[in-house]
Amino acid sequence: MRGTSSRHRLATTEESLEELAELASSAGGQVVGQIVQPRVAPEAATLVGHGKVDEIATAVRVTAADTVIFDHDLTPTQQRNLEKAIGSKVIDRTQLILDIFASRARTREGRLQVELAQLNYRLPRLTGRGTEMSRLGGGIGTRGPGETQLETDRRRIAQRIKKLEDELESVRAGRALHRRRRSAVPLATLALAGYTNAGKSSLFNRLTQAGVLADARMFATLDPTVRPLVLPSRRRVLLSDTVGFIRNLPTALIKAFRATLEEVTEAAIILHVVDISAAAAAEHTTHVREVLAEIGASKIPRILVMNKIDRLPQPDGDFDVLCRRLLDAHESNAGVTAVAVSALTGTGIDRLLARIDEVLPLDPVVRTTVKLPLGDGASLAILHEFGRVLDIRYNHEFCEVDAEIPESIRRRFTPLK
Repeated sequence: MRGTSSRHRLATTEESLEELAELASSAGGQVVGQIVQPRVAPEAATLVGHGKVDEIATAVRVTAADTVIFDHDLTPTQQRNLEKAIGSKVIDRTQLILDIFASRARTREGRLQVELAQLNYRLPRLTGRGTEMSRLGGGIGTRGPGETQLETDRRRIAQRIKKLEDELESVRAGRALHRRRRSAVPLATLALAGYTNAGKSSLFNRLTQAGVLADARMFATLDPTVRPLVLPSRRRVLLSDTVGFIRNLPTALIKAFRATLEEVTEAAIILHVVDISAAAAAEHTTHVREVLAEIGASKIPRILVMNKIDRLPQPDGDFDVLCRRLLDAHESNAGVTAVAVSALTGTGIDRLLARIDEVLPLDPVVRTTVKLPLGDGASLAILHEFGRVLDIRYNHEFCEVDAEIPESIRRRFTPLK
């Protein structure tokens, strides 16, 4: 169900409803009908007009639908009034996305983040549960004299939210510690970002052979994954796959997933993946840019990765011309470059890696010879891991190593004069 408002000014009605239907299918639902009502302003009590409410109620009875989904945020009062008038469960777009996230989260961190978002969404809606919230109680250790069930539930949810926030703060501290450890041996991090179902996980698998789940369903993967990647210059970087963005991503989710999104804000380069075959590619790009700006990542160097060129009518055309046209059409930030690829077939991947090498902050690969004590296996392992060892010569106390390594690694060693 969709009501027209300024929130949807960038999307046509058809695109918005199509996306809502995809979300419903991803949640395991089956769409049996759609109803649209253009309005200058929403109805305060029910969002849509009273006549449209009656039309929805009739459609629910005819199709035997058990849930009505509104492509618009509902207030607790609107949701309660609609359920009473329609005689069916009513949810909004945010609640649907939260349900999908809850079914997709696999790691402890992901489950904590989803639960926190759900509780923040549910807290102001407790009054919607009706008469059961008006019970008085005074059980030992549960509530004070005269405290209603509503007050008890609010207090318990508030306590749980505080506990989850503390646990997620520990996760955040742990991630910061991992980043500091990684910085001991300088490794740049590249973050994949993009609209959900743009092909980020497929591209991640193509670049790193990681085997991450790649599914056509929206939000198929939520939990972040980090894998090493070797560039053509032989510099090593870390590639991070993040949660997909979506139009009107609920604020509660952005706040809850702060620990995950910090991987984006700490990246040296953001690979902004766009489904070039999507009719709404320009709009999707705009929404991702807005979220990146909201989390403080708008100034990080970006490469616009035009994915799924294998779906274009003429995928063998001039990639540079194609990229420039799309870049000029819907990417206003200066300094952003674009590359056309197909994560499915591998077309353009070499171009992408070369472009990353060009854009990545300078850390050139140099050839050097270092002198190491025979017992310094850790330093030798670093040379093997982050560079290319060309030759090793041993004597009684030392070994001389000829290697090609990044400049940041070379500075850790004393070159042989």
